Formats: sequence, structure tokens, C-alpha cells
Amino acid sequence: MLVTGAILGLLAGYVRWLDTVIMAVMDGLMAVPAVLLGVASLMAIGSNTFGLIFAISLPFLPEITRLTRSLALTIRNEPFVEAAVMAGTGTARILWRHILPNAVAPLIVLTSYVAASSIIAEAILSFIGIGTPPELPSWGNMIADGRNSFQRAPWVIFVPSTFLALVVLAINIIGDRMRDVTDPLNHGGH
Repeated sequence: MLVTGAILGLLAGYVRWLDTVIMAVMDGLMAVPAVLLGVASLMAIGSNTFGLIFAISLPFLPEITRLTRSLALTIRNEPFVEAAVMAGTGTARILWRHILPNAVAPLIVLTSYVAASSIIAEAILSFIGIGTPPELPSWGNMIADGRNSFQRAPWVIFVPSTFLALVVLAINIIGDRMRDVTDPLNHGGH
């Protein structure tokens, strides 16, 4: 969804006539609650691993598209973009070579948030029994399996829960560090 959202956002932010169409679709997606959107997509695609991934990530598409659009709207007015337009550079090249590289840092932060939120959502769905099938390894499945023996062996819930929290924390820290390294205004992350 990141690539799709970034492409749609770049197009909406730079190509004015596409802005209305793309943002109307994103507004429509945002009007539907994430749970209903996920359930509807699971029903349309099927309750398999791909369907679960799609159902979890689809509600993030408007967020990614809107952020990329706002970045493109800001960056397209920069002097280096205007110079590229005056030099006759094509739209695709301007988007790829001038606007996208300057939008990467905020997109990395959003990507780390989306990844962490998706991992938590999958664990929650697996815990309540509508996520990954019970035979597939998942922290939600492990925690759900440990409910029966929690009184005797509480570590069967604490260990996967701790690792789930550590992975989410690590993703956020990595996202922040990558933002620092890729931000052109940060001079290489120093």
C-alpha cells in the first residue's frame, strides 16, 4: 500500500486534474470505518494470508496518499522543481527525481508507523481468532494459545507479548533513524 499510496499522492499533488478524482476516492475510503473496510475486503478477496494483509493495510492507503500529496504540493513550488519545469523536464522525471527524494523522510516515518500498527492489528485479529490460521506462527496465536495455561505458566503469554512490544519499538526506532539519515535538511543524520 505504501507504493500505491505514494504514487497516488504524487500524482494528486502534482497533476492538478487528478487531484480531485484521487482525493474523492481517498475521502470515500476514509468515510468507511477501518474495521468495516477490512471486513469488506476480506469478504471480497477471501480469508487467506493475502486477504488479511490487504485488509489490514487498506485503511492506511488514504493516510499515505494524503501525506504524499501534501508533500508534493509543497515541493512542487520549490525553485529547483520550477527550474526543471522551465528546462522542459517531463512530469514523470520531475516526480521521480525531484519530488519523491524530498518526500522520503516523512514517508519513512509514516511507513514505520504503518508497519508497527499492522503488526499489532494482525496480533489482535489472530488473538480473537479471525487473523492468521491457528496452525501458522503468529504472536497473536501464541498469546491466544497461552490463555489456558496462564495460571500455571504466565510466561507463555508474557514472552510473546514482550517480543511483540520489542519488535514494534524496534520498527519505530529504525524508522526514526532512517528518517534522520535520509532527511536532506539533516545533513546525513548528524
